[in-house]
Amino acid sequence: MKIVDVVVLRADYLICVRIDTDAGISGFGEAHPASGTAGHSGAVVAAILEARDFVVGRDPGRIEEIWQHLFRRQVFRGGADPMAALSAIDIALWDIAAKAVDRPIHALLGGAVRDRIRVYAHLLGDDPAALAASARDAVAAGYTAVRLYPFGPFDQPLPTSLPGVARQAAASVEAVRLAVGDDVDVMIDTVCRLTPIEALEVARAIEPYRLLFFEDPIEPDDPDAVSRLAARSPVPIATGERCLTIFQFRRLIEGGSVAFIRPDPSLVGGITGFRKIAALAEAAYVAVVPHMPLGPILLLTCLHLSAVTHGVPILEYPGWPAEMIREQVSGSPRQVDGFLPIPTETGLGAAFIGSGTVAGGFDRTPLRNADGSLRDY
Repeated sequence: MKIVDVVVLRADYLICVRIDTDAGISGFGEAHPASGTAGHSGAVVAAILEARDFVVGRDPGRIEEIWQHLFRRQVFRGGADPMAALSAIDIALWDIAAKAVDRPIHALLGGAVRDRIRVYAHLLGDDPAALAASARDAVAAGYTAVRLYPFGPFDQPLPTSLPGVARQAAASVEAVRLAVGDDVDVMIDTVCRLTPIEALEVARAIEPYRLLFFEDPIEPDDPDAVSRLAARSPVPIATGERCLTIFQFRRLIEGGSVAFIRPDPSLVGGITGFRKIAALAEAAYVAVVPHMPLGPILLLTCLHLSAVTHGVPILEYPGWPAEMIREQVSGSPRQVDGFLPIPTETGLGAAFIGSGTVAGGFDRTPLRNADGSLRDY
């Protein structure tokens, strides 16, 4: 079997690929928007098309060799856009391999260790009352875990004082905890927007509410700073969705204080890259919570990986995708009683069924402090 084409497919904010073979088997993958997360995603598309010239004509079953070539030909390697392209291609190759033997992907990875995976919902709301209402709705829908952004409108400045930052976060968390009771897990995500001092003050303020984890408190560029914060935080820290390589995750894990890592299969090198990172985490007793912000193809990928990775306690699940995406991509499962089932269909279990011509993007508004300076978008 040989690869005959790699096709880029778009649906709203999704960047997907289809790899075609001369045996009539096609595989699908999904790429993270990477540098286009706050802008135009053209760089990822260009990286996929550049990789296409290398991939066409090769045996799709030599997944590790193709992975190593696409990774190592980045002489200045580890950039977000080429890693996103590699990820989409790798996922599609695993889809082809599983379809060739009429099995689900997880069967090729050693078989499932679980039948379903617990998921958490994203709460919506710009104030504690709205977050509490969203939390009650999520519990009524069956979820046993919820996550929130605790600082109001996403593009509005944070409080100017250190006590004010901690107080606002605690007010949101308290409202959600009171709404859901003691038997539902609560998490917060501050999207890397805090300084280490602010993050530690927030962690101390929310300690009484017994969170499962505090996600992305500070920018991840310095793993040692993340580890120092995690060692002092009374709340378990989760981080890693912006990390790209096994080397970056090794530094996080070896810091010894991070409780949860968040590799994104659409950014860390697909199924192949994720499996290597998960092995490091298992050896260090660090839990793995896959980052899943995108569409059905990535969701199914995360489900196959959750099926075969012992240390995945819970999976991110933003919910049912937009109508436009449902019309373009098949395969999104629905949660039942706070769980998603492990796929049993051949291959990935998802396919791009639309025209692939609808393009959108992540156009985030800059987040400015009261003095006009920038925080992370």
